[in-house]
Amino acid sequence: MFRQRLSLALAFLALAFLLQGALAWWAVESASAQVVRGRVASDLLQVHLELSAQKQRLRLWTSQALLQAGADPAERDAHLSAMHRSLDALDALALQAAALDGDARRAALELQQRKDTLGILRRSLHELDQALQDIRPLPRDADPSATWAAINRVFDLSQGQDLRYRVAETIGQERAAVERERQAADRALGRLAGGVLVATGTIALVAALLALYFARALRRPLHNLSTGAQALQRGELQHRMDEHGADEFAAVARTLNALADELQRHRDRETQARHELERQVQTRTAELEDALQSLQRVDASRRQLFADISHELRTPTTAIRGEAEIALRGRAKPTEDYQDALRRINETATQLGRVIDDLLTMARSDTQSLSMHPQHVLAVEPVQDALQQIQPLAQERAVQIDWTQDAPPQLALWADGPRLRQLLVLLLDNAVRYSHPGARVQLRTAVEGDAWLADVTDQGIGIPADELPHVFERNYRGEHARRHRADGSGLGLPLARALAGAHGGSLRITSTAGQGTTATLRLP
Repeated sequence: MFRQRLSLALAFLALAFLLQGALAWWAVESASAQVVRGRVASDLLQVHLELSAQKQRLRLWTSQALLQAGADPAERDAHLSAMHRSLDALDALALQAAALDGDARRAALELQQRKDTLGILRRSLHELDQALQDIRPLPRDADPSATWAAINRVFDLSQGQDLRYRVAETIGQERAAVERERQAADRALGRLAGGVLVATGTIALVAALLALYFARALRRPLHNLSTGAQALQRGELQHRMDEHGADEFAAVARTLNALADELQRHRDRETQARHELERQVQTRTAELEDALQSLQRVDASRRQLFADISHELRTPTTAIRGEAEIALRGRAKPTEDYQDALRRINETATQLGRVIDDLLTMARSDTQSLSMHPQHVLAVEPVQDALQQIQPLAQERAVQIDWTQDAPPQLALWADGPRLRQLLVLLLDNAVRYSHPGARVQLRTAVEGDAWLADVTDQGIGIPADELPHVFERNYRGEHARRHRADGSGLGLPLARALAGAHGGSLRITSTAGQGTTATLRLP
C-alpha cells in the first residue's frame, strides 16, 4: 500500500520537475535569442560609430596633407582600409540581424534600408579614395577656403545626398534597434523569472502537501518499528512489536519478532560457548605470553651481545693489525721503533681485554653498566693515545687528522684514562670512516667555564636532519651511512654516549648533510 502511494507521489514529482525543466529550457532559449539579437544590434551601432570616427581621422589627415604638416600616405591607406573593413562588418552584421529577427517583414525592411545605406557609403568611400590619391599640398597663392570646400564636398556628399544626415539617421535607427532588442530581452528574462517562480512555488507546495500526508501516515508504524529496533539494540530480545495489519510495516514487524526469537536462542548458546572459550584462551594466552617474553629477552640479549662484540672488537683489532703492518713494512728499523710498536700493540690488546670483560659482564647482568676507575689524568694523554691509535686507520683511508690544543697542557681531568681514550677513539673512528679520501678531520680541545671540551669535526657525508635524532639509538644506521659504509653496526655513538655519561659528561652531535659532522664531548 505505502509502496504504491509513494511510487505515485514520486512519479508526480518527477513529472513536475521535467515540466519545469522544459519550461526553463524554453525560456532560456528565448532569452538567449533575445540577448544575441541585442548583441548584434549593439555591434551594428558600434561599427557605425567607429566608421564615423575613422572618417573624421581621415578628414584630419587630409587637412595635414593640404597644410604640409607631414601627413604620411601610409596612414591614409590605413584609414581607408579600416573603413572598408567596417563596411564589410556592417554588411555581415546586417545579414545576421535579419536572420535572427523573429519579425520577417520588419527584418526584410531593415535589411533593405541597411543595404541602401551601405551602398551609398561604399560609393562615397570609393570617390573619397580617388580624390585623396592625388592630393598635394596647397600652393602659396591657392585659395584654402575653396580647396577645403571641395574636399568637404567629397567627404560629406555622394550622388546628391548629404552623408552627414544619412549617417546620423542610420546611427539613430541603430540606437533605436539596440533599445528595442534590449527591451525585448528584458521582457524575455522577466517571463523566465516569472515562469520559474510560479513553477517552483507550485512544485514546492505539492511537495509540502505530499510530505505532510506521508509524515502523518507513517508516524505510527515507524514509531512502532523504531521502538522495537532500539529495544533490540539494547539487547532486550524479549521485546515484541505490534504485528497487526496487512501493510509492509506489519510484515517487517513480524520478521523482526521472528529474528528476535532466533537471536535469543543463539545468544544463550553463544554465551555458554564464549565463557568456556574465554577460560581456555586466557589460560593459553598467559602461557604463550610468558614463553614469548622469555624468548624475547634471550634473543635480545644474544643480539645485543653479538652486536657489541662485533663493534667493540673491530677498532682494537684494526689498530693492532695496523701497528704490526707498519712495523713489518719496508727495511729493518731500529729496536726502539719495534719496541714502540709492540708497546702500542700491548696497550691496545690490554684495552681489548677490558672491552671483552665489559661485554661479558653486560651479557651476564643484562645491563649497560661499565666498570670505571677514575683518577686525575692529564687531558692531553688520552688525546695523544687516541690519535696514535687511530693514525693507522687514517693513513689507510688517506684522511688527515689535525689537533688544535686550546686547553692548558697541564689540565687534569677526573676520569678513567683508558675509557676516555676509548671514547675519543670511537669519535675519531667515526669521523675517519665517514670521510672521503683526502679529507681532513679536525680535533679541537678547549676549556669552557668549568668543563673540558673535545670537538671532532669531519668533512664527510654528514647526517640528514630527519636522521639526527636517532643516531644514539643502538643498531640504528641512516640511509646515507649504509650507502657509504655497509659494514657498520650502529653501536659506536651509543657506546660513546654511554662512556660520556659514565664520566658525568655529555655528547652532542650536530651535522649538515653533504658537508660534515661535529661531535662535541663535554666533561666536568
